[in-house]
Amino acid sequence: MEPRYADERDLVTALKAGDRAACAAMVERFSPRIYRLALKLVRDPDEAEDVLQETFISACEHVSQFEGRSSLGTWLYRIATNAGLMHLRRRQPDTVSMNDPVELEEGEFVPRQLVDWGWNPEDHALNEELKRVMDEAIAMLPETLRAAFVLRDIEGLSTAEAAEVLGITESAAKVRLHRARMRLREHLSRYFAAHQVAGANGGQRDGTD
Repeated sequence: MEPRYADERDLVTALKAGDRAACAAMVERFSPRIYRLALKLVRDPDEAEDVLQETFISACEHVSQFEGRSSLGTWLYRIATNAGLMHLRRRQPDTVSMNDPVELEEGEFVPRQLVDWGWNPEDHALNEELKRVMDEAIAMLPETLRAAFVLRDIEGLSTAEAAEVLGITESAAKVRLHRARMRLREHLSRYFAAHQVAGANGGQRDGTD
């Protein structure tokens, strides 16, 4: 059986006409991506489910406000991101934080610690331990930087799309993404530095009778 709303334009038209089946189709089509985004932002499965539900309730209730200047998915990302950030702001501030990088000029940062780790985050298949370290580092980012990083580098939106979701200029999105990447790189630099020291000490012990 052919999908009832094979074209996004048909789906949006049906949504605006108050078609309940269209809302169900939208949920089925987009819920995996929206839940993944929510989980990366709030890092709690129950809260992510709340964000998911809030996103689609809001989307179905306010679909008349969707003007079609972006894709339906980008519009849903914006609703979900706002909902996720609201959940984060209702929490008590985390006691664990990363050291701020040194700011040289407006929008330019350099980490306090850098090592030559010989690893490229864009093309390296992360092992389980490194995935855990990376997830911890993402969780420690300030909420605005975390949202920019998740949208751009995890969900794969373009910088322009991420800016639209966040309601900021493309230049501001680039600054947030740059800051997020630098903080993550510093955190991972400390991880690799510690492993280099441990490896060197282990090698010395192995060569000792």
